[in-house]
Amino acid sequence: MDIIGKRTLPGLLKEKTTLHPDKPFILFEDNNEQIFTLNYKQFSEKVNRLSMVFLQHGVEKGDHVTLHLPNGLEFMMSWFALAHIGAVMVPTNILSTADEMDYVISHSKSVLLITEQIYLDKFNDSARNSPSLREILLARYEGDPFRNKSLHALMEEVKEEASSIQLESEDVAAMLYTSGTTSQPKGVLITHANYVYAGEVMSKSIRLSPDDRQLIVLPLFHGNAQYYSTMSALIVGGSIAITERFSASRYFKQAIRMKATVGSLFAAPIRMILGQVFDPDDRNHQLRLIWFAQVVTEAQLDLFEERYHTRLLQLYGMTEILGAPLMVPLDSAGKSVGIGRPTLGFQVKVVNEDSQEVPPGEVGQLIVNGVPGRSLMKGYFNNPAATQETIQDGWLYTGDNVRMDQEGCFSFVDRKKDMIKRSGENVSANEIEKVISDHPAVSDCVAIGISDEIRDESIKVYVVLRANEEVSEEDIISYCKIRLSKFKVPEYVEFIAELPRTSVGKIQKHLIRKCHEEGMKQHG
Repeated sequence: MDIIGKRTLPGLLKEKTTLHPDKPFILFEDNNEQIFTLNYKQFSEKVNRLSMVFLQHGVEKGDHVTLHLPNGLEFMMSWFALAHIGAVMVPTNILSTADEMDYVISHSKSVLLITEQIYLDKFNDSARNSPSLREILLARYEGDPFRNKSLHALMEEVKEEASSIQLESEDVAAMLYTSGTTSQPKGVLITHANYVYAGEVMSKSIRLSPDDRQLIVLPLFHGNAQYYSTMSALIVGGSIAITERFSASRYFKQAIRMKATVGSLFAAPIRMILGQVFDPDDRNHQLRLIWFAQVVTEAQLDLFEERYHTRLLQLYGMTEILGAPLMVPLDSAGKSVGIGRPTLGFQVKVVNEDSQEVPPGEVGQLIVNGVPGRSLMKGYFNNPAATQETIQDGWLYTGDNVRMDQEGCFSFVDRKKDMIKRSGENVSANEIEKVISDHPAVSDCVAIGISDEIRDESIKVYVVLRANEEVSEEDIISYCKIRLSKFKVPEYVEFIAELPRTSVGKIQKHLIRKCHEEGMKQHG
């Protein structure tokens, strides 16, 4: 037996509700700055009602249900209600296009979709393209035409409690899609035990207490908001403060209003906050620390901590690993310019191409030891080949290059995988290339990430046109805008005669990046 035991999400919520029935669990601030509060008892009651709604709509244990929702109470209630009946939450990005959502709904074989009225146009063809999808229900809907689809109305009509369903800790509770390095996203299977493990690791790494309140401004469909913030708070019986969206100008004002004590950000939002006109009143918050991922400069880190009087604590994580395997220790004296040391329960190695451990100071791929379904994802949905490639003999291959120093501290070097990090979003270069290659005037193309002071990386594509074809940079970008999510659309397009390739036809991206750097020097 390990620290997880046999716990499940419903069991954990029930335990904390028994201990703290009248204690605030969720505070939610919508885009109009209106705050809604639910204590543990109220949240549990709503979860139970929504569980019954799902059962009445034919959702069974093991069924997949897609959530296409912004941050809010409905997302949280749906997550735990689905877990209560053994169903599987499939959370998605509200910026995803109709084509991208069709893929997720079809691939996941979702039987139900929960969204809001403003997103309905995306799903006009979903029923035809996804035979398993039976119905669409609407959150935050109070009108008459779709009253029979309104979560709120349906929950009001429920008269009985959801029956008890036998759950095991290693039952799958969610499937989070990650782009990976291929054009098609993979479904990462997350179990009840996975969620419990993440909460245990994260809460103990920063000594979270029942008096702490996690501030969630990052999207709830991300592992970050689920693993690091929500689960750590639930494990200790703390609370969470959720905003509908991130606002650089309002971040600390929201923290003050909702009395948050711990936050979580990416590097790009940190730089966006630093780009705001400083308001000294923003220092009147109670945030004792803010977790963050991805690289900020030492100067940016110093300025943020000096300006806002809170500590930034860097970590390393990914969707497939539950809890951050590396984090700057809470009690360390150093700055968070690296990604820290191994956290409780994790073992890590830095290895070469032959999976042999490299000595300190050398760059290699980070691999993380764990147990699938408990500290590591259970696997990729319907993709045993990808699962076996990623998890080998209990070691998860992250695809990220790091370096460990003589003291056992780790620093991030680059991404072994062909991934672009843009404002906290993972963007598959291959996915962009596939879309642009479908343009009738395009013969070949390649996408790369280029340095961006605000977004971490911007997206640039090099395009080879077919003979006698003429299109502009704006034409390519406009073509992408209707086929890709906003955060995947390239900012820059450059036309070239041919792409450098190896003898076996593989594009030499290092030469493409060198071409970009030389171009920057010439224009600098």
